[in-house]
Order: sequence, then C-alpha cells, then structure tokens
Amino acid sequence: MGTSKQRWRISFHKSPSKHSPIPIEFVCPISGSLMADPVIVSSGHTFERHCVHACKSLSFTPVLPDGSVPDFSTIIPNLALKSTILNFCRSSLLDPPKPINFLTAENLVFTLMATQKAQNLNPLAKDAARFSGIRFVQSETELNRVASQISTSSEESVTPRSGPTTPLPLSDRPSCYSSSSASDIDTLNPNSIEEDELVMKLKSSHTWEQEEAVISFRKLTRTREETRFQLCTPRILSTLRALITSKYASVQVNSVAVLVNLSLENRNKVKIVRSGIVPPLIDVLKSGFQESQEHAAGALFSLALDDQNKTAIGVLGALPPLLHALRSESERTRHDSALALYHLSLVQSNRAKLVKLGAVQALFGMVKTGHMTGRILLILCNLAASSEGRAAMLDGGAVEWFVCMLRRGEFDSESTRENCLAALYGLSHGGLRFKGLAKEAAAEDLLIQVEEMGSERVKDKARKILEVLRQKDEEEEEVDWEKLLNSDDDISQTRISSS
Repeated sequence: MGTSKQRWRISFHKSPSKHSPIPIEFVCPISGSLMADPVIVSSGHTFERHCVHACKSLSFTPVLPDGSVPDFSTIIPNLALKSTILNFCRSSLLDPPKPINFLTAENLVFTLMATQKAQNLNPLAKDAARFSGIRFVQSETELNRVASQISTSSEESVTPRSGPTTPLPLSDRPSCYSSSSASDIDTLNPNSIEEDELVMKLKSSHTWEQEEAVISFRKLTRTREETRFQLCTPRILSTLRALITSKYASVQVNSVAVLVNLSLENRNKVKIVRSGIVPPLIDVLKSGFQESQEHAAGALFSLALDDQNKTAIGVLGALPPLLHALRSESERTRHDSALALYHLSLVQSNRAKLVKLGAVQALFGMVKTGHMTGRILLILCNLAASSEGRAAMLDGGAVEWFVCMLRRGEFDSESTRENCLAALYGLSHGGLRFKGLAKEAAAEDLLIQVEEMGSERVKDKARKILEVLRQKDEEEEEVDWEKLLNSDDDISQTRISSS
C-alpha cells in the first residue's frame, strides 16, 4: 500500500458558488434531486417517497451505483433528514425542495428500467455504468433529456453537466462538491488509483491477499480522520459488505474493524447505513468470531450516534441481537451493545420494539444481578419515557425495585444512583398507578432522606418525584389505595422480587 504521506491525499478545487455545496445524503438516488419527502426503506437506503411508490407500482428494483439492491417492503418517513434538509436550504438561501408527483417519478423509473435493461444486454455498457452512476447515457441528447427530467430547479439539482461520456457518479460525489467545470471533475473523482488498487486487492480470489489488504486498510484508518472520509466510498463499502461475513477469521475480524474506523468519522455514518452494510453486520453480531462480534457491537454503537440512523438500524433488526449480546462472554461486546441500545432507545419506535421483545424483564434481571447496572439503568430511563415502557415497568414491579435499590444504597457511583432516580422519575408520569405503587413501597420517606443527603443533581430528581407524590388531584380524594393495588392480578404475578 506504501507509506508515502502524500499517498492518500485528495485535493478538491472548489469553484465559486453563492450556495453551500449540497451533501449527497440529501439527494435521492433515483430522482437526482434534493428530497422533499425522504423515506427509509427496509434495506436502510433513503429515497424520495414517490420514487419508492413508482418502483413498487412497476415491480422494479433498481441496482444502485455501489451494487446494492434496495428492499422496498417497509417504508418509514425520515423526519430527521427532512428537517435537516429544510435547515440546510434556509441557511444556504435555497428554496425548499418540492415533492415530485407520482407521474414524474414513474417516468424516471421507466427511464431507469430501460437503462438497466440496456446495461444487462451490453457488457461494455454495464462496465461503463460502474463509473457513470445509476444511469448509462449514450448520447449528449439523451443526457440532456434525462437531466431535464430529474431537475426540479437549477438550484436544487446536483445532476452533473460535464458531458455525455464522463458524468460524475451521483453516489460517489464528495459532500464538498459544488457546480464545477469538466476539468474540476477529474480532481473530484474519488476513483483514484489508490482506491482502485485497494478494491482490487480486497476483491482478490486469494485469501492471503484479502487479509493483507484489510490489515493495511485497518492501519490506514485507525488514526487518519481524512483518510476515513476519503476511503468511505460506495465501491469500498460494497466490497467490505462481502468481506465482513468471510469464513476466514482474520479477514472477517479486520474487515469489521475497518468498518468501525470508518464509522468514527461523522460524515460517514449515514453513508454507511445507506450502503446496506447493517444486515451483514447484524449477522456477524449473531454468529461471527468473538473478536468480530466485539467490533460489530462497536460499529452499531458508533452508527447509532447519528439521529438519522436510529430508526433504520431498528427497522433492520439490530435490537434482538444487541439484547442477546448484553450477556456475551466479552466485556467489550456487552458494554458496546448496551451503549448502542441506549442510543437506539432514544427513538420511540425502537422503545416500542424493545418492550414487545420483553426487554424490560431481561434488563431488570441484569440490574438485579448487578450486571452493568449503570448502563442498563440508562436504557430503562429511556423506556420509562414512553407509555409502553412505563406500563411494562409498572407491571414488572419497577417502583418497588428502584426504591429497594435506593434504600440499600449499593451503587458503584453517584451517577448510577442518579440514573436510578431518573428512571423512577420517568415512571412518576404514570399517574395514580405510580402513586399507589410508591405508597406501597414507602418511597416518600426514603426520597426525603435522599433529598437531604445526595448531590445537587440527585437532590433535584428526588425533589421532582416528591412533588409528583404530593400533588393532589380531585380524583385522588376518594381513592382506595388497597383496592387499586389489588385490582390488577398481573402486577402480583409479574412483579420483580427484591431479594
């Protein structure tokens, strides 16, 4: 791979522009324009909504420039990305994008279907398409026709106007791209000789050469932030997607480690999830080599830090294996899985999934045995913020258990104690049900003691819970607490004991 300091340096020549460059993550891979109504599909890719509906209506599945194939079986609005795009437009003085209508989307898909059919019939066209994006254009007239179809306005479109034979790949375009001349495109094209060499070695039929390549790649991306960004291209991600499930331990371990390194760069996180690499990553977490599982948990944790990825990672099925990984023999796997679940459970849809998976009882069991108490309590705090999570926790005897923990005072740190109170405060929004359970557990006297002796943050949380307990409602005047507590048979059957 070489050790020259200049080896991986890529220069970008920006041409004057009154607007900020448009990040590629904001652009629909099918329409080529800023997304007005972005949706996440099951494979983790994001498209304009009507483009997805048009593909489903025509029973067509496009092959994206990186070789990945989207799965349209589930469609979820990407509200976080929509808000980010609108904020970008405001700050860049651009008009907000307008949704394309279904007829326009259908015409785009028809064009794309014809293009991919031509590629399949002509091997030379198929090879050329790898370097020209999702559309293969054979004449300048055709280029202008397609460009006019997918442009909603001169401000919004990032479709290149570089000529008929060398269009800049849509999915490979760097985020610092702005409208430029044909001479600039050669500089901007990330398909460098170094990238070609790396991809060739990663795709080698010789295992030893693959191993050598991923080890070198891992070293390159360990500390060099700009290298992580430059080498996180669709071609390389597509190649890694095949290698992270390799049956050879060294190839698998180092490939997943490379993915962790690439995910540390914030600009790469959404790109990685959209590349379709999360499903094989989940497979590694389920049944990969132990060191690979450690890296897989770390990669999911890193990717979950970006708000745009949280829903997609949950939809793709990461929650069950992450829950199972909490009991892994590897401490690193356990801790990174817990942190991944904490960040994923900040999203309501994932909270609901975790409750259905029986996570509340599993997490309580771990807290009860002192297993990663601090981090597990963080997840329970998030679950307590949702109505489903509160109901499951109240049914499971959470109030009694948290009060018991506070009474014993067996915390490894003040922050763990604070997390316990935070979870209890989340449950305090459970209304009369919470008040009845807190009364039965004699929580008020204990909280008074905590308020007098804890740190400022602990005192504040204890004070808020006490305010809830002391708040009188009209319907509370005639409450028969004993009857309320005995009215739900499920409570006594599922309550966690505090032995």
